[in-house]
Amino acid sequence: MKKILPDFLAILVFAVLSFAYFFPADIENRILFQHDIAAGAGAGQEAAQYHEQTGERTRWTNSIFGGMPTYQISPSYDSAQPLQWVQKVYQLFLPNYVCLTFILMLGFYILLRAFGISVWLAGLGGIMWAFSSYFFILISAGHIWKFITLAYIPPTMAGIVLAYRGKLLWGGIVTALFIALQIASNHVQMSYYFLFVILFFVGAYFEDAWRNKTLPQFFKASAVLVVAALIGVAANLSNLYHTYTYSKETMRGKSELVQTGEAAKQTSSGLERDYITQWSYGVDETLTLLVPNFKGGASIPLSMNEKAMEKANPNYSSLYSQLTQYFGDQPMTSGTVSFHTGVLHSTRTSEMGTDRSYLLLHCIGMGTKLYAFDRFLY
Repeated sequence: MKKILPDFLAILVFAVLSFAYFFPADIENRILFQHDIAAGAGAGQEAAQYHEQTGERTRWTNSIFGGMPTYQISPSYDSAQPLQWVQKVYQLFLPNYVCLTFILMLGFYILLRAFGISVWLAGLGGIMWAFSSYFFILISAGHIWKFITLAYIPPTMAGIVLAYRGKLLWGGIVTALFIALQIASNHVQMSYYFLFVILFFVGAYFEDAWRNKTLPQFFKASAVLVVAALIGVAANLSNLYHTYTYSKETMRGKSELVQTGEAAKQTSSGLERDYITQWSYGVDETLTLLVPNFKGGASIPLSMNEKAMEKANPNYSSLYSQLTQYFGDQPMTSGTVSFHTGVLHSTRTSEMGTDRSYLLLHCIGMGTKLYAFDRFLY
């Protein structure tokens, strides 16, 4: 008990910080306006009324796209109920918003502890990760499924690290649990991107095992992780299957129309590549990870920037209100993506290589101008 007491204290600190950040809104039942949440509530109003009148759940609604299954708006399967309960336990039954920053801190803390980082440094790393700007942009926009999926990625990586460090049982359990929770969060796109991070991870550990002649241990850990991944996926088969079958009938499925000219250079099936990548970072925009306002900041009128207005010519005040601060490649943005910069030192060559590979993948994947990589992803 004495050994794990510092970890319990760290978790308590995370919960207190989360409450403090959202105070007093978290005790006054205030509701944050989130565009996607409001739109979702409108789309689900017909189904909610049906449930209120009949006590039954409808699997179809006519209130969006001329009619579509409700299991794509709000998935609800009896088979997923155990996972939902596990998720509430992991979130310590904390209220909305509070639980979001909490699981971000806890997830990254678990990853750093798997790397062998001390409690206080891992706690600091979890706090720095959770309070990066992008996550709060997601909250304000209402991209909650995406947010929760991202929160479960670091602990999933922790399970992989534990397995390759020889802790096969714990590595398998942690990996299976968080893959299941990750997919249950219903943002498969983020999980798909995470597969590429896993490839870099496995490649780095394979190279280390090759050099140190420990390939039997590597393959044993890999087998455990494959089984864990299958368990995590199997726990979500209902939702994955229905999503897969329904996608063929949507704009994400293959079109019956034959494209010619420039349109033929897009994807052979599914969404057009320009549509997919229109919200991707430009290559130079990736520098906002280190310099937050490298591309001007959020898409708000320049006139709202007090510092800029101090040196502005008042004769052009009407013009400033029409200009946006942001001048990047995206249509618009609610704010820049930036992270607290730090150095994570690892004595293991394989994990150092993984860190570098993950950073490289992250930077490349955010660039819309790197078309070869985009074609590989999409």
